[in-house]
Amino acid sequence: MAVELEDLIRKGGVFDKVEGTSSDQVYKEIVNLMSFSESISKDEIYEALCAREKIMSTAVGNGIALPHCRIPIIKDMSDQRIAIVYLKEPLAMNAPDGIPVNTMFVILAQNQSDHIQMLSALAGLLKENEFKKLLAGHAGEAEILNAVKEFAQNK
Repeated sequence: MAVELEDLIRKGGVFDKVEGTSSDQVYKEIVNLMSFSESISKDEIYEALCAREKIMSTAVGNGIALPHCRIPIIKDMSDQRIAIVYLKEPLAMNAPDGIPVNTMFVILAQNQSDHIQMLSALAGLLKENEFKKLLAGHAGEAEILNAVKEFAQNK
């Protein structure tokens, strides 16, 4: 599968001012905001995100976290998605650089191979200064999708 970030983000959504004073609270809010097919249990996604966070922080630095399930629980490729989440208040998540998280990319993949491809595509995107500016300004879904599409075309 060639990872199509634009499609994955469109499925996952872009959410602003998500509240929570802990990663567990934020994940509960995110899972409730996201849309899933009937075959997916929101409780199972929530539990898997929390379990992964307990093993080691998903904060990667520069105010970014990449929450994901340690063991893929998405059964169908069409249910894969990435949600972009702007937090209402920065959250201390033991990031390597000590900077509290203000933006999350919640990655829900069907298998490890797709997960790695999603991470790789996001890493490339996060190197782009224009994209980082969009995140800092809490850009909406249309702006994010346009930037992702432009990045994919210029690769």
